[in-house]
Amino acid sequence: MIGEHHEDVIAAIATGAGEGGIGIVRLSGEHVLDVLSRVYTGAQKPESFESHTIHYGHIVHPQSQSIIDEVLVSFMGAPRSYTAQNTVEINCHGGMVVLNAVLDAVIEAGARLAEPGEFTMRAVENGRIDLSQAEAVLNIINAKTEKSLRYAEKQLAGGLSQKYTAIDDELIHMLMMVDASIDYPEYDIDGMTENEIISAIDRCVGLVDDLLRTSSTGKIMREGISTLILGEPNVGKSSLFNALITEDRALVTAIPGTTRDFVDTYLNLEGIPFRLIDTAGIRETADVVERLGVDRALSLIDEAELIIDMRDVSRETQVNEMIDHQLQQKKRIIVYNKIDLNSENTYSDCDVALSAKTGEGVDELKAKMVEAVQKSYPMSDDSDVVLNKRHADALTEIRSHLTEAKNTLQAGLSVDMAAIDLNEALVKLRAITGKSVGEDIIDRIFANFCLGK
Repeated sequence: MIGEHHEDVIAAIATGAGEGGIGIVRLSGEHVLDVLSRVYTGAQKPESFESHTIHYGHIVHPQSQSIIDEVLVSFMGAPRSYTAQNTVEINCHGGMVVLNAVLDAVIEAGARLAEPGEFTMRAVENGRIDLSQAEAVLNIINAKTEKSLRYAEKQLAGGLSQKYTAIDDELIHMLMMVDASIDYPEYDIDGMTENEIISAIDRCVGLVDDLLRTSSTGKIMREGISTLILGEPNVGKSSLFNALITEDRALVTAIPGTTRDFVDTYLNLEGIPFRLIDTAGIRETADVVERLGVDRALSLIDEAELIIDMRDVSRETQVNEMIDHQLQQKKRIIVYNKIDLNSENTYSDCDVALSAKTGEGVDELKAKMVEAVQKSYPMSDDSDVVLNKRHADALTEIRSHLTEAKNTLQAGLSVDMAAIDLNEALVKLRAITGKSVGEDIIDRIFANFCLGK
């Protein structure tokens, strides 16, 4: 379990799988130079390395001393390293065979294979970053657009942590004054009045609400805007899907019912990730397989955040009655396709008229998609955004406890009753930052990390 063997020297491949010019094997721990000395040969011995220096040499097998690879070794002494421990990064050639050979050598020399996320967990345990910042590392790795990357980088820099600390300070101040007046009445401590506590709770609720308002943006940055392309068979859904992503990903034929299952991919428009989904054509059908595709398309409507309602200008049937009633409450863009077949119409009764075949109007649709999102989810690059669902869920619970504490006081009950909910709010808040959190939560978070992080 993470954290149980904090003093072990841990090692892992820190670069992605596959071939490359350079690959990195990372090691961390107090005695990392002792391990390195058993597998490294060069002009200078590892025990004499100065912090933040790079050394040329070879990695050798610890027993036979046969050369494994030519390397550059960087050493970062505690606490000025990623983990705040002594850390070594072995820069070798990037093939998986040589990387695994170097990793095997350092493990045989006394290191052990790191658990997923253990390097970052050590950074948390050593106080270099808090748990919120640790999760930002994963957000950076999983960023789908440059905008989501910028939000994650602000989280790693501690922007969210500062806001959590402000709430923490308010809660601690309230609890300190309440507990002092309850536990030491003989000292006549001048604690906070109930009105002052209510005002402090309101300030906390305001701070929590400011953060919760950003969580919808965080969800978009994390998961993308679920965007369905819907319509009858052969209105050009798959052609539009391919035109939007500028790639022949979806199969296009003149045969109705070609698309039997949904096809999806991510599309980056002005920093907003759209999860674009091409679905089976909506129609009544006796074909069992096609019917499954239609049912799946219909089931996706409820989860969708944006609908591209696609129609064919060359046909009389412009509205599909099977889905129109489901779309009334949905954010949707009505698109007329195949204007290359009917160029005389002005198309005033739709949002966008286009030709997926020629590309005319596709850029206008992209602009409409961005506009639809920006109207509902303001996205400022300067904002601190709650990217993680775990944070949003905890903040919702914190708000609930704060509201309950306020209700307790307004009902005329004693402040020690309100203190119960204030304590619960603090516990939930510190579960976000890691100041007070169970190992089961920590293990669940870091299980999502790769071995070299």
